[in-house]
Amino acid sequence: MTTTETISLVVALLALVLATISTMVAVQLRRSIAERIAQRAASLERSVPDRRPLAAVVVNPTKVGDIGGVRTALDRACRDLEWREPLWLETTVAEPGTSQARRALAAGADVVVAFGGDGTVRRVASVLAGTGTPLGLVPAGTGNLLARNLDVVTSRAAEIAPDDVEAAMRVVLSGIDRRIDVGWISVERPGRPEPDAEECFLVMAGMGFDAQIMAGTPEALKAKVGPAAYFVSGLRQFNGDRVRMDITVDGVPHRRRVRTAVVGNVGRVQGGLALMPDAEVDDGYLDLLAIGPRGVVGWLDVAGRVITRRTWGDQRLAHWRGQRIDLVAEVPQEAQIDGDTIGEATAMRVRVDEQALVVRVSSRATRRPLRAKARIARALPR
Repeated sequence: MTTTETISLVVALLALVLATISTMVAVQLRRSIAERIAQRAASLERSVPDRRPLAAVVVNPTKVGDIGGVRTALDRACRDLEWREPLWLETTVAEPGTSQARRALAAGADVVVAFGGDGTVRRVASVLAGTGTPLGLVPAGTGNLLARNLDVVTSRAAEIAPDDVEAAMRVVLSGIDRRIDVGWISVERPGRPEPDAEECFLVMAGMGFDAQIMAGTPEALKAKVGPAAYFVSGLRQFNGDRVRMDITVDGVPHRRRVRTAVVGNVGRVQGGLALMPDAEVDDGYLDLLAIGPRGVVGWLDVAGRVITRRTWGDQRLAHWRGQRIDLVAEVPQEAQIDGDTIGEATAMRVRVDEQALVVRVSSRATRRPLRAKARIARALPR
């Protein structure tokens, strides 16, 4: 091989090496640029807030059997309706719902869902009242009385199924807002100089026979047979003494011997029975029913009056309406707030906060005509 040929071969090899190096550098440079672009895009994506609405779910886990199944149902409803993945906040015995609701508000939730019974609902509502943030309902308790009175989807069995959960959640995410009244109650206890801190209620609070029924109903029985458990407990508490009670409605005093006195924000109880047929959840008034029958005949008369909706002006069954109601019992009575028994009380001081709470309801929910304000005169003593 001549010197010229050798030089040409070396030059060709050098050119090949340079070309290879140039190709590798170009590939690496393109890869580096692509990685930087991807990182920048990811950084921008993280810095741009998610504009989709957020639902926070305050859940009582004792009311849920298949937690995995219901969480999947909730996630699916949110995804289908273009909401973010819901914030899941479980209650405990020590923290039954109020602290979770506060965390939901702090997280910027657009709606806070109470997933449980009426007790969970009222604790969440106590935080949301006056804030304007809507309360959503996934009813999973024994009574679900607020949900039933607002015609919200309710569970068909003691344990709510994933299909029911998803249906209720879709109402929460796509329904309409309705303002309702909130009741606030202060309880006085035997042997305590100061009353308890004021609590909210949305359904009914009372002293006497109704609270005795709830206190005497085992949780295991409610889980098995649902609302029928209260009937079994009622039979056990049937024979009891009446107690003298001083009742004041908007400053007007009354004295009665009663078995029970119930203050209601809503009118319907289990089975659709209208215990207080004139009660409206958004009229700015509370209804009071004082029941004082003696013996079987008296109870039958009371039952007939309730069934036929004749609850006004009777010694066995007296009905008043007002914005401030005081109940003072001669001897301590078992008391309850929205179905939760709270032990014995000597007095209840109750007031209404008109339309203080926003509740998310179905756009197809029905409303009865507002009649209550026109009938207030009938509540006055005769």
